Amino acid sequence: MTTFEKEYQSKLVSAEKAAELVKSGDFVDYGWCAATVDAFDKALAKRMPELKDIKLRGGILLREPEVFKIDKPEEHFTWNSWHMTGIERKAAAKGFAFYAPIRYSELPRYYRDGGAKVDIAVMQVAPMDEKGFFNFGVSPSHMMAVCEMAKTVIVEVNEKMPVCLGGMENCIHISQVDMIIEGENPDIAVLPGPTPSEVDMKVAELIVEELSDGCCVQLGIGAMPTAVGSLIAKSNLKDLSVHSEMYVDAFVEMAKAGKVTGAKKNIDRFRQTFTFAAGGAEMYEYLNNNPEIMAAPVDYVNDVRVVSSLDKFVSINNAVDIDLYGQVNAESAGIKPISGAGGQLDFVLGAYLSKGGKTFICLSSTYKTKDGQLKSRIRPTLENGSIVTDTRSNVQYVVTEYGKVNLKGKSGWERAEALISIAHPDFREELKEAAKKMGLWRK
Repeated sequence: MTTFEKEYQSKLVSAEKAAELVKSGDFVDYGWCAATVDAFDKALAKRMPELKDIKLRGGILLREPEVFKIDKPEEHFTWNSWHMTGIERKAAAKGFAFYAPIRYSELPRYYRDGGAKVDIAVMQVAPMDEKGFFNFGVSPSHMMAVCEMAKTVIVEVNEKMPVCLGGMENCIHISQVDMIIEGENPDIAVLPGPTPSEVDMKVAELIVEELSDGCCVQLGIGAMPTAVGSLIAKSNLKDLSVHSEMYVDAFVEMAKAGKVTGAKKNIDRFRQTFTFAAGGAEMYEYLNNNPEIMAAPVDYVNDVRVVSSLDKFVSINNAVDIDLYGQVNAESAGIKPISGAGGQLDFVLGAYLSKGGKTFICLSSTYKTKDGQLKSRIRPTLENGSIVTDTRSNVQYVVTEYGKVNLKGKSGWERAEALISIAHPDFREELKEAAKKMGLWRK
C-alpha cells in the first residue's frame, strides 16, 4: 500500500459521518452542475430537520437534491444558486432558493476575496490517481477556489466521473482533502439534448453563414446553439477551434465530423477548452481521458483578456427578450428568475475584442403564453424587473428567424429600425408606434 493509499484509508468515512460535521448556520458548497453531490446530499437530508439556517450553495442542478424534498425546507435551509435550472426555479417559487448574481469569470475571486464564505465544501470527483490527485471531472469551474477557502473539504468519489485533462485547477491533491466518501457511483447527471425547431434551424442557418474556416467557437445552452453545432457538423467548414465555458453535445458532433482540429488556434492549440460540461452519456465518454480536452477554471476560460486573444472568436448565446434600445435580457421573466447571467457578457465582450471576432444573440421572434397568446420577444422596453444581461453598447449581432442585424455603430433610431425589421411581422407596426412615442423613430 502506497503512502497515498494509506492516507486515503485514514480519511475515508461514510456519507453519514461526513454529514455530521454540518451545524446550524453553516455555509455548505454542494459542487456544481453534473458534479453536485449525491451520497452526502442523501445523508444531509436525513439530518436537515434538526438543523437551522443552513446556507447551501451550488447551481445548474440536473437532479433534484434530496434536501429539497424534506418537509418545510424553508425552515431549515436556503439554496443559493449561481445559475438556475428548472429545478431551482421551482424551489425559488416555494421560497427557499435564491439567485446569486455573478459575472461568471469573477466567481473564483468571490471566494478568494471572502465574499462567498465556505464552512464545508463537498463535490463529486473521479477516483484518486497514482499521484494522489482527485480530478474535478466535468466541473472544474470554480472548485479549486472553493476548496482553498473552505474550512473543511470533502470529496465524494464517483467511479463514473470522467477524468477531464487540462492541467489547470482541474484536480485536488489528497493532502488538501479532509474527508473522502465513496458513494453509490450513480450515472453522471444528463442534460437532455433539446430538439431544435424550424425556427431554431433558420436562426442557426443565418449564424453559420457568418462563420469561416479557422474560427474559434463558443456555444451557450439551448436549442439554437445546438442547431448551430449540428449545422457546423454538416458544413464545409474546417479547422475550427473550441473555447467555451460550457461544453455541450454539439461540440462532440462537430469534433466527430472532423470540423474541430484547433490547428488555427493561436493559444492552447489543438485543445478544446471549457470550464464545465453537461450533456449526454456519449459526451461524457468522449471527454474521459481525452488529451484533446482542456478543462480549466472559469477565471481563465471566461477571462475577457483570454477570449479576446483568440483570433476569429465567435460567441453564440440565447436571450429571453431584447428591447428597442438593444438591451438584452437572458435571465429572467420580469422579476421571476429563469437562469442567471452566467458568462454571456464575458463572451460578448471578449468576442468583439477578438481580431475578426463576432458575437451573436439569438432568439425566436415570438413566444406563446400559457393561455396561448402570441407575444413578441422584441419589445419596446424590457418588462419591469427584467435583468439587463448585456447592455445596449455591448450587443453586436441579433438574430431571429426573420433575419440578422448588427447594432454596433447604430444610433437609437437605427437600432430600433433594425430590430423591428427582424421582429415578427404581426408586431412590427405596434413596435413602430412605440418607437415613435419613445423618440426612437425618424420621421
